[in-house]
Amino acid sequence: MNEETPRHADALEHAESADVVVKVDRIPVDGTNVRVSSIGDVGERPFLLVAGLGIASTYYERLAPNLNEFGPVRALDLPGFAGVPKFRGPVSIERYADAVERVIEELGLTNPVLVGHSMGTQVVTEVAARHPEYTDLVLISPVIDSKARTMSESAVRFVRSAVHEPSAVRWHAVTAYALCGWHWFRKVLPKMVAFPIEQRAPHVQARVLIVRGEHDALVPRDWIRRLARVFPYAVLREVVGGAHSVMHAQADAVAKLAVAHVRGDLADRGVSSLQRVRDDSTASDLSRLSAGDAWLVVRARFKELFGMAKGDDEVLEAGKSAHALAMADDADAPVAPQVRAEIVEAVAPELNRDRPHAHDERKAG
Repeated sequence: MNEETPRHADALEHAESADVVVKVDRIPVDGTNVRVSSIGDVGERPFLLVAGLGIASTYYERLAPNLNEFGPVRALDLPGFAGVPKFRGPVSIERYADAVERVIEELGLTNPVLVGHSMGTQVVTEVAARHPEYTDLVLISPVIDSKARTMSESAVRFVRSAVHEPSAVRWHAVTAYALCGWHWFRKVLPKMVAFPIEQRAPHVQARVLIVRGEHDALVPRDWIRRLARVFPYAVLREVVGGAHSVMHAQADAVAKLAVAHVRGDLADRGVSSLQRVRDDSTASDLSRLSAGDAWLVVRARFKELFGMAKGDDEVLEAGKSAHALAMADDADAPVAPQVRAEIVEAVAPELNRDRPHAHDERKAG
């Protein structure tokens, strides 16, 4: 296998200013709703991100800002996850796909780039199978290996993968599963384990990018090779050092691959296209933060959790925007001063008091 070393995959690096304002909306679906977190508003073709079982769209917080290449990025919190009210009655992957279709229709999206992680890959594959007009699909850590489609084996493989995840991912997992609740998790888990994604794959006309992490025992290399064979078109990549949550821990590499895939720059196909890529920048994101931005990350995280637990989307918007602001690389795309001051004021006003001219910046906004 060849190795590719991606540069930093910041899709905003040539912009005059970074877009860090996150908007949160609710789309009514099937007696409940889907929460949609959006960043960016330039362009016509959006990325639509669907997270995995029990997980919040927060898992995409590092990936989403780097995908704002063709249009807005929309990350979904599906019913039952991240504090969103559950479905009533039976649940299935197909029912989640119905909800995603409803979101696409309600938002008026044309040919979105569907991106799924873990169980989210099953959902977006089902959606793509129903819509041959969709042209691009990105599957990150697709589940479940058809040779190990049991609850016990899936649990063992998940634990083997989890030991390779960074602490930030584990923190996300613990808080997300707590919000989901054991009852709903236990109700959806068997549906995920049993869903035959390989049977829906032949119906997908979109060009497919499949990404796995090197240490992802839940998604072994042999499985994605077998899965790729049943898609009409598939490109495979493996991220060195990654595990199951590769889109968070190695977000820069995954973002670069996704954008290159949509552009048509990943021309090879099939199982022969499995190549290894490295991520040399995501892991250092936190170490580059100033003391103020590090504190803003902490305050933003608790603000987000409070917003999800209480169902307060304004609080959630403030927390998500503050996190995006803290992680923005001002050297590449500086955040407008008045925008920075307003976001900080909502989450960590003490930081504004420590900054000269912050009051004037807020008034200018």
